[in-house]
Amino acid sequence: MTGWFLASLHHVVFVGLIVMLATQMALLKLDPVPVQRIARLDIGYGATAGLMVLVGIARVIWGEKGWAYYAGNHMFWGKMGLFVLIALASIRPTLIYLKWRKAQRKDGAFVPETKDVQAARTLVGNQMVLLVFVVIVAAGMARWPL
Repeated sequence: MTGWFLASLHHVVFVGLIVMLATQMALLKLDPVPVQRIARLDIGYGATAGLMVLVGIARVIWGEKGWAYYAGNHMFWGKMGLFVLIALASIRPTLIYLKWRKAQRKDGAFVPETKDVQAARTLVGNQMVLLVFVVIVAAGMARWPL
């Protein structure tokens, strides 16, 4: 029962990551970008990613397959590598949003520069692509203990 619960929670949290990234992408297409909203959403995205890691660790420790299954599974390590790449790709948009938020506090009429908006859109899009590969690798991980 614990394994099922943790697996279900892991999947629900993953869907949350996808929704938050898709929402960020949509907000980055608005003119002007709603700075405060996207900054708050990014905080939620970071918290959800942290929850994803915690639930994943719980699955490894208390799940049905156990550490030995994961430790010897190359797909698992590929999935972990992809997740690290996603985390790294999320740093720059977060820094951009923080810069925007600070600028908007100083000047209520602040509008983000097009180049910054485009950079954030590209990095958020890259994260979305990497999440697709996480799904593909996760499916392989569940089927082939390589």
